[in-house]
Amino acid sequence: MPQVIISVGREFGSGGKAIAEQLAKRFNIPIYDRHLITEIADKTGLTPEEIEKYNEKPKNHILSRRVNGYSNSIEDNIAEMQFSFLREKALSGESFVVVGRCSETKLRDFKCLVSLFILGDMSEKIKRVMAIYDLSEDKAKAFIDKKDRKRKRYHNYHCEGHWGDSRLYDLSINSSRLGIDKTVDLLEEYINARINNG
Repeated sequence: MPQVIISVGREFGSGGKAIAEQLAKRFNIPIYDRHLITEIADKTGLTPEEIEKYNEKPKNHILSRRVNGYSNSIEDNIAEMQFSFLREKALSGESFVVVGRCSETKLRDFKCLVSLFILGDMSEKIKRVMAIYDLSEDKAKAFIDKKDRKRKRYHNYHCEGHWGDSRLYDLSINSSRLGIDKTVDLLEEYINARINNG
């Protein structure tokens, strides 16, 4: 199979991570999500817990500064390590799925990139988050809002385009319409068409 990189951006509760995992299985390629944290922990000597604390967060402007192009912000440095790791994998010719990490923008110069954004109806996202995290409806809604605000801030800090803007992605799809499995079927068909189209 020719190289393919599948970038999956997602709203919290949309099932984007589950969709990314299924796509990785169907194409028999690795997925980079939490795995990035382990890889960076190995390189830096930090623990995965320390990396997780700063993962996908914009830097604290009060506590950080940049000197000669180098930042003293742990958040910035961890983000840059993740972007570099993904570019190294892409340049090596490896096929993979990546969840988030601004990958639709950071890897857009690779012709083999297929960038997807998964969204969902709020009512369906709330049901999903209530079931997974055992939360009340109000708490699930607040959790979704908090997570999406964090993702948006992180993305918009590191990229020119705005998180969730359909123009950044090859395909944006509402997973509430078909459900997770049929959404994966549709995306698999689209990705295969892209691969076969060269």
